[in-house]
Amino acid sequence: MSQAILEMRDITKTFPGVKALQGVNLTVNEREIHAICGENGAGKSTLMKVLSGVYPHGTYDGEIIFNGEQVRFSSINDSEHHGIVIIHQELALVPHLSVAENIFLGNERLSRSGLIDWDRTNADAAELLARVGLAENPITHVNQLGVGKQQLIEIAKALAKNVRLLILDEPTAALNDSDSEHLLQLLRDLRAEQGITSIIISHKLNEIAAIAEKTTVIRDGRTIETIDMSDSDATQERIIRGMVGRDLDHRYPERESHIGEEVLRIEDWTVRHPTQSDRIVVSGASLNVRAGEVVGVAGLMGAGRTELAMSVFGGTYGKRLSGRVFVRGQEVSTGSVSAAIDAGIAYATEDRKRYGLNLIDDIRHNITSASPKRISTAGWVNDNEELRVAGRYRESMKIKAPSVLSVVGTLSGGNQQKVVLSKWIETQPEILILDEPTRGIDVGAKYEIYTIINELVAAGKGVLVISSELPELLGVCDRIYTLAFGRITGEVAASEATQEKLMHLMTLEGTGR
Repeated sequence: MSQAILEMRDITKTFPGVKALQGVNLTVNEREIHAICGENGAGKSTLMKVLSGVYPHGTYDGEIIFNGEQVRFSSINDSEHHGIVIIHQELALVPHLSVAENIFLGNERLSRSGLIDWDRTNADAAELLARVGLAENPITHVNQLGVGKQQLIEIAKALAKNVRLLILDEPTAALNDSDSEHLLQLLRDLRAEQGITSIIISHKLNEIAAIAEKTTVIRDGRTIETIDMSDSDATQERIIRGMVGRDLDHRYPERESHIGEEVLRIEDWTVRHPTQSDRIVVSGASLNVRAGEVVGVAGLMGAGRTELAMSVFGGTYGKRLSGRVFVRGQEVSTGSVSAAIDAGIAYATEDRKRYGLNLIDDIRHNITSASPKRISTAGWVNDNEELRVAGRYRESMKIKAPSVLSVVGTLSGGNQQKVVLSKWIETQPEILILDEPTRGIDVGAKYEIYTIINELVAAGKGVLVISSELPELLGVCDRIYTLAFGRITGEVAASEATQEKLMHLMTLEGTGR
């Protein structure tokens, strides 16, 4: 029987007015891949911050036993010295430094004279990159690499610190299926070849089922249960029930389609890369969405899905070379964000924290930021009207916050996404483009987002959903377009689609349909 490398006993962490953790217990065995599941705000990340020293000893109650000894970490450096390394969902890499410089940042390879030994730095970095299966030159700048490769650099950085326990917070949230599988296989290899134990926080239950030996479920700051994933009853339904405190009979809410007239048509849309003039990122794309219809866009990373959406919404990506946009049969100009909004188009970005929200401002201002004219009189904002509008959305969208004056950065991912949706719904659009609308949020919050989508189409809106999760597209859409290498390669009714059929169309290199 494996020996426990980590025990967290009766951990309680309190913030002003909020008890984030209440007597949480967690045991992780050596050479184990252990998953932690829970809704956003359940306390998963808080628990890992306690473990890694972000919240130092003395700011919480309970004890931590690591490798058979009680530890009292006062900082991240302290926990890393013991071999515990955490990789946060928001990667901590410096984009304009090289791969090697990032790997050894704060852990530099020095010569006898006290200066950085660049030959040794680059050679050691190359060795670490080989260990994680990344064939990149160590002097390459990180900003030239995709997020999947950046995730591997973070793991190489951990290996440079002689990691024994690796903690990964939503490591595959921004990865495509291929990069996700590569990362999960790497964790298996690190366990088998180097004896590294891993804790993975994830909302992707299919990945947890594929990789984890044990899964601990946390709800409302308490440990609900730890499940042996080899047991016959270790099902996704059991995990969901533990996470949300109830059964979700259907992962996707039922909807009866009442499809009307066309609300959006895009014709022959071609876009050039913003800095590489010889690179076409979207080529001759044409699609349409009708009132009361949810239409999906499926494609692998780099297929051009987000580039298509952003270029249509105010030309916020690249340079348009050709194409026309029609809203309810009338050709419209979308050359600026304000023009797109006036035309009845709204776009909820895939990166809500960077582009969708002002995290240091409150819910009220975020919700009204895209439609100031609707709360203004003679150019002056009506504060009472702004509060009323924001309060209405807080109630109707079930945004969990003490008031509309709560700072958005303090909300969970699911509630932040509801603020994003509220902001764009307030613009009264004819068509909503939702780019990865449920990325990084838990199953309960996902269900609420799907319900909001259903309410939008029931009100006669059209919704275009871009998603990397094929089951999600199959569960919420009426039709699905596939995109590959910047071209639309197929259009399939959701009732006739399968993941295999979509994947086939997503990998075509033809000249479009």
